[in-house]
Amino acid sequence: MIETLHGIRETVKYHDLPGIKLYLNREAENYPSHWHTALEIIMPYHNSYTIIVDDTSHTIREGELFLIAPGTIHQLQAPLTGERLILLIDYSQICNVNGMTALLPSLRPYVLINYEESKQTLQTLQGSLNAIYQEYVQPSPYKEASLKALIIQFFVSIGRYKMNATEKFPGIAITKQYEYIEKFMQICDFITAHCTENLTVDELAVLAGFSKFHFIRLFKQFTNVTCYEYLIQKRIELAERLLIEPNLTITQVALQSGFGSLSSFNRVFKVSKNCTPTEYKNLNLHKSI
Repeated sequence: MIETLHGIRETVKYHDLPGIKLYLNREAENYPSHWHTALEIIMPYHNSYTIIVDDTSHTIREGELFLIAPGTIHQLQAPLTGERLILLIDYSQICNVNGMTALLPSLRPYVLINYEESKQTLQTLQGSLNAIYQEYVQPSPYKEASLKALIIQFFVSIGRYKMNATEKFPGIAITKQYEYIEKFMQICDFITAHCTENLTVDELAVLAGFSKFHFIRLFKQFTNVTCYEYLIQKRIELAERLLIEPNLTITQVALQSGFGSLSSFNRVFKVSKNCTPTEYKNLNLHKSI
């Protein structure tokens, strides 16, 4: 159910609770390419459901989960009959909880959790989503607080699934593994908060308390990308938000999102989003509905 679409940008309307929208979708309707700033979680109750990201089609079965990160362009294709739970969350509302900002990059562009890869994690997350649904549809005191607590617990389970300490830092004592995870979560938060600044690997290594060589290696183990790639990712995310502002020029967006020149911004953005900043801005400012 897309209520407001400007080009390919959907504006999610949170009618009942700030930052949380949940509904059971039974429509045999396909949705065209679109994106939104909300994080979307889809779990079919009856029949399958198909999500297309980067021209790759993913069909999820009953009980499986598909998470779509904010800013990810995607399409949805429904079977003739079926029912699926769809939860849209303003992820920024829980980023003040330690570790939630660091988790977000590992969810991009999407996460598929099926029965083959992790049945136990899937069952835990199914229980969490069902609890969120029951709390959402029933009137009760402290409903918003309860929902946010359940949502944070859901992402804690996702985080533990995605950030297995043994897999992130193999061959290191177990006590050090969790110490490293906490430290690199803090580094990721720092980069997010200071992405427009001229951050250097040397500065970040000192902040983390590692030599430059060990920091580079451990950061990539933790995030699966280099420090530079992570920093650019944060700048692109900021640029995406700025590009939908009608009064900002492309040059202003480039400078405000931390890029030193318009040419480097155009080049990096095109590689990341498969379109130029100008094309992206025009797509999202053209009102189609």
